[in-house]
Amino acid sequence: MYIVGGVLMCVPSFVLSMISIIEGIIYLAKSDEEFNEVYVKGKRAWF
Repeated sequence: MYIVGGVLMCVPSFVLSMISIIEGIIYLAKSDEEFNEVYVKGKRAWF
């Protein structure tokens, strides 16, 4: 019973943390001009 609860708590947290790390790397890897073009001028929503 405790294993199921642990899995249900840990798996979504792990997935969300992986997504946030990948998104952070993508944002940091963009040049200033590319970031400005995509997110400021293009009015693209944040993830």
